Amino acid sequence: MSHSLGPRLLAPVVCGALLLSASCRSDRTPRSAPDPGWPSVSPAAAGLDPGKLDAIAATARTGKSNCLAVVRDGKMAGEWYFHGTTPDTTQNIFSATKSVTSTLVGIAQDDGDLRIDDSASKWIPEWRGTSASAVTVRDLLSMDSGREWSMRTDYPQLLRARDRTDFAVGLKQQHAPGKVWAYNNAAVQTLQRVLRQATGQDVATYARTRLFEPLGMTKSDMTADRAGNAQMFMGVQSNCRDMARFGSLFLDQGRWNGRRVVSAKWVQEATGHSSSPLNAAYGYLWWLNRPGTVAGPLSATDLGAAGHLKTVQGPLVHGAPQNMFWALGLGNQLVQVDPGSKTVVVRLGTAEPRPKPPTFGPAEASKVVTEALT
Repeated sequence: MSHSLGPRLLAPVVCGALLLSASCRSDRTPRSAPDPGWPSVSPAAAGLDPGKLDAIAATARTGKSNCLAVVRDGKMAGEWYFHGTTPDTTQNIFSATKSVTSTLVGIAQDDGDLRIDDSASKWIPEWRGTSASAVTVRDLLSMDSGREWSMRTDYPQLLRARDRTDFAVGLKQQHAPGKVWAYNNAAVQTLQRVLRQATGQDVATYARTRLFEPLGMTKSDMTADRAGNAQMFMGVQSNCRDMARFGSLFLDQGRWNGRRVVSAKWVQEATGHSSSPLNAAYGYLWWLNRPGTVAGPLSATDLGAAGHLKTVQGPLVHGAPQNMFWALGLGNQLVQVDPGSKTVVVRLGTAEPRPKPPTFGPAEASKVVTEALT
């Protein structure tokens, strides 16, 4: 792995490149009426301690959050907006986008348009007849594809590329699949080609019609690179309420208001167990709380950790339920799902390349379950 570019040098490169695709933008729109799609209850009626929930919200505010939402058993038990934001404010959710990408792959598999055990070269002809032909869609979802990774390729070069899909497809095969775990943005971007070819649809349109619209995620969209490709590794623009819908879809095993959006089988495969023995904390582009060897636990939230694939003994958050899972993005954008307590927590905030205390991440969000439940 190349560590020639440090985090301080990468930070302006990252935000500069993101501005090209409107990804550092956060619009400020007028406050809307209460969301009719969310029945609301008091924290106490939802089985949550109001005082402890207020304390968690106060931590979120001081931790540079823009919004915090807590849903229990399908009902909004509390939502807070900070620093001039409103329920309509949208922002880049950064790498939490990867969990959206995973869901789109699951929908395509449910439809029979692809199988994740197929070689990705079925839809990426440039890989046919090369060592990359061994890479399956499952490998790309698991972050153990062995595709080329370095700080230079995965950040400044990928972000500066006009056509990020072509750039990612054109990288070399660095390792055999299943041998090395790496938080590889470029490898995830190649799923844009897979989904476009497998479904025959523009991926952003597919996301809107098959995921966002069925869930009522009216403020969400997938942004594109300068060549018009949907960005799969980051770039979804969304807000707290929409992401709470997304988390609730997984809490309800792929259903939204009784409508099947993605199969329960996919929800279980993506979030119910580790996708690779190399990282107990990773499913199919979702972070898990499973015990074992955890690789790169800060890769999704801290740019400074991206070049240092530290391994620790998990789980990701000690004391939190083992079946809890998260969509995570730069600066601790998060969607937390806890099936046991039937809770979803969403926190969106400042996307610091190197988050500095005070912060609000998975450990703080998990306190809704470990401390606020009555």
